[in-house]
Amino acid sequence: MASRSLGGLSGSRGGGKKSLSARNAAVERRNLITVCRFSVKTLIDRSCFETIDDSSPEFNNFAAVLEQILSHRLKGQVTWFGYESPRSFWDYIRVACRKVSQNCICSIENMENVSSSRAKGRAWIRVALMEKHLSEYISTALRDFKTTRRFYEDGAIVLGEEANMLAGMLLGLNAIDFSFCLKGEGLDGTFPAVIDYTPYLKFEQSSDSISSDEEELRTFGSSDSEGSTPENVGPPLIMDENSWFNKCKRVRQKYQLTLEQKGYLEELLRLRENQLSESVSQNKILLQRIEDSDLAHKLEKEQLEYIIVELQDQLKSYQSLDQLSAEVSLSQASLDPSHSQEGDGKQDSLNFIGEGKEDTPSLLGLCGSLTSVASYKSLTSLKSNDCLASPTTEVTSPGLTPS
Repeated sequence: MASRSLGGLSGSRGGGKKSLSARNAAVERRNLITVCRFSVKTLIDRSCFETIDDSSPEFNNFAAVLEQILSHRLKGQVTWFGYESPRSFWDYIRVACRKVSQNCICSIENMENVSSSRAKGRAWIRVALMEKHLSEYISTALRDFKTTRRFYEDGAIVLGEEANMLAGMLLGLNAIDFSFCLKGEGLDGTFPAVIDYTPYLKFEQSSDSISSDEEELRTFGSSDSEGSTPENVGPPLIMDENSWFNKCKRVRQKYQLTLEQKGYLEELLRLRENQLSESVSQNKILLQRIEDSDLAHKLEKEQLEYIIVELQDQLKSYQSLDQLSAEVSLSQASLDPSHSQEGDGKQDSLNFIGEGKEDTPSLLGLCGSLTSVASYKSLTSLKSNDCLASPTTEVTSPGLTPS
């Protein structure tokens, strides 16, 4: 019975150790991810006021947090003698980030002033931030699950669900312009990175609390002294008045802060309304310009269509005149073959007229004017009438003269 009880006790102890270790690992992962999120937020806030470089405490803290995350449960390198030597996260990044296009792995490997693996990892963080590709490097490395499993033990952050959160948090750093010196003391790999938790640990006393810390200490001190008898009721009343005074003071401070925030928001609203009104007026002006340009384009299109129709009509009239001149020449040649020479001369004259007609519409088309069309028509009609009158006189002349 005693052996069974001891066996059960040892089994319960073993189960308790496993649950405790699992709980500690989960808390450690959650703490690192939470601190990483805080460090990214503080880094983004600081970048709004100044340039982020090696001297910025926000960046130094962020680099330490990221280094701790990438080094969490990292496997050691096994030597020939079976011993495990410590390994840096750069060994994992160097293998897992080879697939990134235009990566900086080779350039960091060839740096002369950086010798240790830890220093190369810190240089990689700075170069990736300046290139705005840190999130891309991390997401590419996490997608290579086989390599990640080879370098990390079970329970590591990069093997858990927190890995996806890490890649998303680092995406906001692409909006920051970093400026680092790759020859400074920040690349010294002899000392491990230490996280400063004090900027993220902030305790605010609730407004519902009546007494402050000093008053609580006074209360505890007075409870142990002889003056805390029921007969001496003066000090508690005085402490109560002080506590209400402190509470009123805190409420007044919050009221002042609320008023300042209200004024700031009202001023911001007024500026946004002015910007909105200006954008609306500019939009109206642009719409009016677009309407005017559309109207001008329509008028120009109508004018061009009208000119094209008139030119087509002129071309048809010129073609009819050419046909008429050809018919006149044929009729003249059939009526009087003996007067071939005269017919040839007249044919030459008609050809000359036809050449003049062919030149005129081309000139009109090049100039684009329609003012000389009426005068041209009168000239061609006059010449066609002369040409039409000549054959009749030559036809009637043989009847009048004796053979």
